[in-house]
Amino acid sequence: MLKLIYYVPESHLEETKLAVFAAGAGGIGNYEHCAWQVLGTGQFKPVKGANPFIGELDALEHVAEWRVETIVPEQNAQAVAKALKASHPYEEPAFEFMQLLDINF
Repeated sequence: MLKLIYYVPESHLEETKLAVFAAGAGGIGNYEHCAWQVLGTGQFKPVKGANPFIGELDALEHVAEWRVETIVPEQNAQAVAKALKASHPYEEPAFEFMQLLDINF
């Protein structure tokens, strides 16, 4: 099992969640569309060659972004990553998968 963590502006929060859920993320037992999210501040500086959704070239940008966490079965990771990239407004969305231990109680 994997945990997907990604960052997204509020304008695309629901769209990205629906996309990753449709691709196989967010299921825990008898529950679907499970996620945890918190608002924070991201920063980036677009440089030559970038086509930023927010901000301008060579200017440091600070933007309110949501951090979203959800569970992904390993066999769905590639489809979930593709769905996230397709639904996310950034050229280079920040995301990661973390391996989770499977501990049976």
